[in-house]
Amino acid sequence: MKVAVPMVLAGLALASAAPQEGYNYPTPEGQGLLLPGAGSGQPQYPSAPAQYSFQWEVNHPASNNMYGHQEQRENDNTQGSYYVQLPDSRRLLVEYYADASGYHPTISFEGEAQFSTGSGQGQGYPQTGPGSAQGPSQSYGVPAK
Repeated sequence: MKVAVPMVLAGLALASAAPQEGYNYPTPEGQGLLLPGAGSGQPQYPSAPAQYSFQWEVNHPASNNMYGHQEQRENDNTQGSYYVQLPDSRRLLVEYYADASGYHPTISFEGEAQFSTGSGQGQGYPQTGPGSAQGPSQSYGVPAK
């Protein structure tokens, strides 16, 4: 009972804080275009075909952050690519196009994988498994009861 009273009071406070006239804000003057037959009196914007182009890159060798993306679009046809420099020194490249039938990527890798051999903090993934100098870091057995 002691918990129910503060909950009811909190609910009443929230309900009284909402604006009584709702959130219907007027449309700023001079924005939009009223097209014939719009009917609602709200501004209607003419449809235009999509057309754009962009490109960006990040190249920060100190942190090994090297990646980028570029894309261009005209109407329903989009072409682009993006890449990322992987910790094993390869570059992952995805080239793609998108059209009415969907997204079509082509994925490739550039360069050879380079694995660090030292125990210090180096670039690359640690090499473990068959043929590596390192073995598993721990072994697992039957749990103790």
